[in-house]
Amino acid sequence: MQLAAVCTDPWVLSGTALVVLVHLVLRHFRSGGRRLPPGPRGFPILGALPLVGPTPHTGLAALARKHGPVMYLKMGTCGVVVASSPAAARQFLKVQDARFADRPAVASAVDITYGFQTIAFGMQGPRWKQMRKLSTVHLLGAQAMSEWASVRRDEAGRLLRDVAGASAAGELVSVPDVLVRAFANIIGQITLSKRLFDTQGDEANRYKEMITLVQSGSGLFNISDFVPALSRFDLQGVQAKLRKIHLRFDDMITSLLDEHSATAKQRQGRPDFIDKLKASMADNKDSNDADTISEVNVKGFVFDMFTAGTDTASIIAEWAMAEMIKNPSITARAQEEMDRVVGRGRRLEESDVASLPYLQAVCKEAMRLHPSTPLSIPHFSAEECEVDGYHIPRNTQLLVNIWAIGRDEATWEDPLEFRPERFLSGPTANVDALGNHFELIPFGAGRRICVGKLAGMVFVQYFLGMLVHAFEWRLPEGEKLDMEEQFGLTMPKAVPLRAIVTPRLAPAAYA
Repeated sequence: MQLAAVCTDPWVLSGTALVVLVHLVLRHFRSGGRRLPPGPRGFPILGALPLVGPTPHTGLAALARKHGPVMYLKMGTCGVVVASSPAAARQFLKVQDARFADRPAVASAVDITYGFQTIAFGMQGPRWKQMRKLSTVHLLGAQAMSEWASVRRDEAGRLLRDVAGASAAGELVSVPDVLVRAFANIIGQITLSKRLFDTQGDEANRYKEMITLVQSGSGLFNISDFVPALSRFDLQGVQAKLRKIHLRFDDMITSLLDEHSATAKQRQGRPDFIDKLKASMADNKDSNDADTISEVNVKGFVFDMFTAGTDTASIIAEWAMAEMIKNPSITARAQEEMDRVVGRGRRLEESDVASLPYLQAVCKEAMRLHPSTPLSIPHFSAEECEVDGYHIPRNTQLLVNIWAIGRDEATWEDPLEFRPERFLSGPTANVDALGNHFELIPFGAGRRICVGKLAGMVFVQYFLGMLVHAFEWRLPEGEKLDMEEQFGLTMPKAVPLRAIVTPRLAPAAYA
């Protein structure tokens, strides 16, 4: 059911009116008359939900242009504050970071996150902190990343040969498909010692479909998330859709973990991440339950890695490739830099990226203009606070509009233009994408920054660089480049990028 239909359903209106009115009365008295941030008045019962529109990141950005970068909205019975500028994001994710480091317990996320047992959606606490710590130490930190560099190199070589084979056969290359397959194989090897897909077939396509359904469904503005009293009715069918996807994903994860357990003896002396995670569980089995990682947490971690770990990086690389096809001069400059540093006698290696500042700038510009996650996963504060002189009531959700921040006219000159040079000179030359500068926060910032941010940067820079260096890319004759967005929890291209490729290196480089 579409949101517009829900907004005019008389049963919905009458069923929630009393809940909303009581909530508003209580909120008035609890606020003590203190000044809330500006925001739209909204509609009875549903508040500002109908004003947000089908693409919330653009709808909220339009509202922020009218009401300001710190904006308060009533979404059903829930209070939501939206940060839409670098300064506003800094206030919430740095100054008030500790208060807003939790997640709201929304109905749509219950099933897909194993009851909020994943790192991305988990509630802040000892177990969540332990999961982040183990992930950083054994898998996603700088030292751990160096230990599985050979896995990335091997999979990059396989991808290079597959694309070269498609070129020789005169086949189109689907950029998101080949990248998701490569990233899934990397994640599979470092977590479970298993490559998932040898070729792009039905199994790989079903996996990509599941990820797309998860990310599109999880990003919907579900009325039950903002009017919890209606969650049992699932008026839009969002919860049922995500529950069905969860069961498919859980079947896959359960099968992978069962196979992993059955092959434990084969990995003696060379444990993967799940082995290390289970060893930690065994060492702490007698400790406080609040600190102990459970089997459900293990499933939640695998889910996080196979969704956020593959989809987000492939989205950024695909957008970057599309922008380079749209702007041939950018491609020419990137290839000139690579030819000068790497040459044409071998393929680009991960160690080359540090010597390729223009490639790095292209990747940052793609993250600015096309962030894979346009709106942050909602934050939540159970405490009241004050931001920029405004009162933020307790039990408020926080959305950071990463898409709007990347297009902030006060920060970025000609923000709608794809211009990598802005990261080479001028006032934004030293801005990085790892949460240190609030002008560019594709991975978030603060306590809830994406634990896989380093892996994400490596995946995008290394694989995009290798593909642009090794091949010329062009659209099929007569086809126009579609740059429309598809909104969800993530923001891929609405029409996947498919291109004709031509090798540009010495034949030995593809061996």
